[in-house]
Amino acid sequence: MKRDTEIKLKGDRVIEQIPSIKDKALRINLNENIYGTFSEIGAGQETVRHFFRAGGSSGTIAKAMSAYDKDFSDAIYGVEDDGRYVTESRLKKILSHEAGLIEKRLSRKKHPNKIFFSFANTVATIDFAKQFKGHGWVGIKYQLEPEEEYNEIILHIRFKETDVRLQQETLGILGVNLIYGAFYKYNNPKHLLRYLYDHLDKDQLEIDTINFSGPRFANVDNRLMSLQLVKNGMTDAVIFDPEAKNILPAAILYKKNILAIRGSFRPVTKVNMDMYEESLKMFKNEHKVDPDNTLVIFEITLSNLRSDGEIDEKDFMDRAELLCSLGQTVMISNFQEYYKVVEYFAKYTKARMGLAMGVNNLIDIFDEKYYRHLSGGILEAFGKLFYRDMKVYLYPMIGEDGEMMDSETLKVHPRMKELYKFFKFNGKVVDIENYNPKNLSVFSREVLKMIGECKPGWETMLPVGVAKIIKKKKLFGYNPNVLLEKNN
Repeated sequence: MKRDTEIKLKGDRVIEQIPSIKDKALRINLNENIYGTFSEIGAGQETVRHFFRAGGSSGTIAKAMSAYDKDFSDAIYGVEDDGRYVTESRLKKILSHEAGLIEKRLSRKKHPNKIFFSFANTVATIDFAKQFKGHGWVGIKYQLEPEEEYNEIILHIRFKETDVRLQQETLGILGVNLIYGAFYKYNNPKHLLRYLYDHLDKDQLEIDTINFSGPRFANVDNRLMSLQLVKNGMTDAVIFDPEAKNILPAAILYKKNILAIRGSFRPVTKVNMDMYEESLKMFKNEHKVDPDNTLVIFEITLSNLRSDGEIDEKDFMDRAELLCSLGQTVMISNFQEYYKVVEYFAKYTKARMGLAMGVNNLIDIFDEKYYRHLSGGILEAFGKLFYRDMKVYLYPMIGEDGEMMDSETLKVHPRMKELYKFFKFNGKVVDIENYNPKNLSVFSREVLKMIGECKPGWETMLPVGVAKIIKKKKLFGYNPNVLLEKNN
């Protein structure tokens, strides 16, 4: 019987058809070459059950297991140095161990076309008292061609639901989405990220770390994948280290003294580095700050990355490349207001925190318009901002009248004067000492313009070595060919 042609009317919009979880599992099951193991620890066998229920799973599932007993788990995968089980290291050991067993136990002569995979998760769901919502690591190690080197996708999740059964269901759906995406959406990792939330909502689950590796992802920059997590609303903030690896925020922030520096860093100028170096010296000398347990975060907000309403990925990568080359840890966030940054850090540490900023940023902080959405207005915001003895380290600037502005001379709205005096008097706002006055005439937007127009002199406005990096990697629109043409 001939199938009716679908009718399309003028004005119709294209609606993307999202395969059901059952259809995703069934498609994988019906592929005679996809073959692998499932190891799910801590939240039941929630992913593999979708494959069992879809039908035709015998040709796909080599083994499904859950090693809940710690001694039994240690006997299989070894003991972790830190004694923990819900870690990235543990997940990687599981993935490698199980992939190795498949290779060992299946003959390539008998199965020349098989492509192997190892899926695993190690998870802690919500506790009985419902104080800790739970988190976990989920990943897949897999091939796309027989005997190909393995690819890996590893992500960290935080549950938002407050019922263990709902969390288990969410975990199972995520697992199917990850496996399906790994095989059928690998050619576009940015799209693959979004497909992880098929049949899920952002208020069910947060993905705050993801890393792609292997031959199929050789050209994937994981910092750009981090940006996508924040851009897509999958998490509020991501962090990557100087080696360009995405790292779990909880792992790096936990119990640390944190000094954060927010900026555009487009590019990093002498002002940025002077602010960083001098504020860090002051911060390390503060009472209760352990210099050996101090972390500096260079933070860039999404609003700082937007150009004409859209995020310029090339511009983002230029900034990330430069900061990583300087050995800095970088955080990308969607926190417009400073108090949200402090709130975020406070989830992971009770130690001292500091913010280094310019005078113009502090003046903005005292603008009431940013806090109208809060029931307590600016007072509520400041209660959160100056949480646990948080201190602002202020870098001076030259005002429009040519006079220097610091914590003593800056001007806030008349209604805010007494509030500002309170924080100033109580030592919550302090001037950065020993700054270099010569840097006050340096502005990053002017430097950026000079680089783009190939005007001479911008190199002297940058810290030692930065201009060399920009030229070598052709960052921020630097084009030596244009300079040669001008000289000729």
